[in-house]
Amino acid sequence: MEIVRELVPPDRRKPLFADPLKLPFGRNFTDHMFTMEFTPAAGWQRPRIKPYGPLVLDPSANVFHYSQEVFEGQKAYKSAKGEILMFRPQENARRLNRSLRRMCMPEIPEEAILEAECELLKVEERWVPDKKGASLYIRPTVIGTEAALGIKPSSDYLFYIILSPVGPYFKEGFNPVSLWVSDRYSRAGSGGTGEAKTGGNYAGSLLATLEATQQGYSQVLWLDAGEHRYVEEVGAMNIFFVIDGTLVTPALGGTILHGITRKSVLELAPELGIRAEERRLAIDDILAGIDSGRVSEVFGAGTAAVISPVGKIACRGRDHVINGNQTGPWARKFYDTLTGIQYGEIADKHGWVLVVR
Repeated sequence: MEIVRELVPPDRRKPLFADPLKLPFGRNFTDHMFTMEFTPAAGWQRPRIKPYGPLVLDPSANVFHYSQEVFEGQKAYKSAKGEILMFRPQENARRLNRSLRRMCMPEIPEEAILEAECELLKVEERWVPDKKGASLYIRPTVIGTEAALGIKPSSDYLFYIILSPVGPYFKEGFNPVSLWVSDRYSRAGSGGTGEAKTGGNYAGSLLATLEATQQGYSQVLWLDAGEHRYVEEVGAMNIFFVIDGTLVTPALGGTILHGITRKSVLELAPELGIRAEERRLAIDDILAGIDSGRVSEVFGAGTAAVISPVGKIACRGRDHVINGNQTGPWARKFYDTLTGIQYGEIADKHGWVLVVR
């Protein structure tokens, strides 16, 4: 692509933060953003890196009324050698296009997505934190911009990428979080948009999340929409259980996000010495397994937190404590391995890391 660059003068750029590990998640943004526009006649056009700033949209724009919107979440890391590293960005590009297809939006060539991300990262290299535990969060987003009311796909779209330097996602850091089982609300139903990374899925989860946090829990553990019986995923993560020494996660079936960290955990499991399964998991069996000790560990997996150990699960007014509310050895092993690869400390045998050049 021939990307037009309109850069902020050095003397007008934002100051860096003294300690990136203390940064709240998603509250601060870099100096520049990437944009590209779509029209039916020209396709994707006008790629541009320009100063970060507000978008100008018509009040009748499709995104505001019919929620044609998808996004991705990924990170850039700084290695000890000073290299900018991205973890499996090709998978994020594929998932973005999968979401676009589901939301009836035009796909973007994977190579264009990766080029846009890399070029923006090179412009914003100074924002990639050099402390392990901190990173530069990447948020590619596509929205429908046609100015028209009426339930139909938008004709026009905007693709943009913004960057946010972040510290740890959970205030607890790499310590056990608590989950609250929702048996009243549902995140996604069969045939819906559960496997697409679209804003409506998250908007629909806010009320249950608010109730969970008001009761002192970190996230919601979602059950299936049909019977409220089977475990699906956590608000910001996929979920894993160690049951009788086997790593188990709910099988994908259209309602669960295709997590890239999830995929990586499953692929790493045999190398690290644990058998992995994807299957249906009833919440009652999980709770009984926690109480009996058959479920020895629970942890979440996602881009924002990487691996997040779970110390207790609340269901029907009762807390079920896992492993004495302590981080288990498998959560630690997966966390250390994944972050080691992401920061360039462990050899990348899988070809997962892209060095931005």
